[in-house]
Amino acid sequence: MKININTIEKAKEFVSICSKYHDGDILVKQNKYAVDGKSTLGIFSLNLVEPVKVIMDSENDNSKIGFYNEIQKWKVENN
Repeated sequence: MKININTIEKAKEFVSICSKYHDGDILVKQNKYAVDGKSTLGIFSLNLVEPVKVIMDSENDNSKIGFYNEIQKWKVENN
């Protein structure tokens, strides 16, 4: 899912949401860079003016659904 977390507040809230999901890995990708979604420093190393792609890897489908529902508010429609 592509999201836009283009403010400090949104980025901090995103990391906080990611940190709740201990049973999965959350990868945030932008161009050739990939960082851990649970890492504040990692998130702030990206260019947050541009959208980022978020991928959650978990064997727990309920966690995936819950996570993607929580970040839905920042979803960017594909062009």
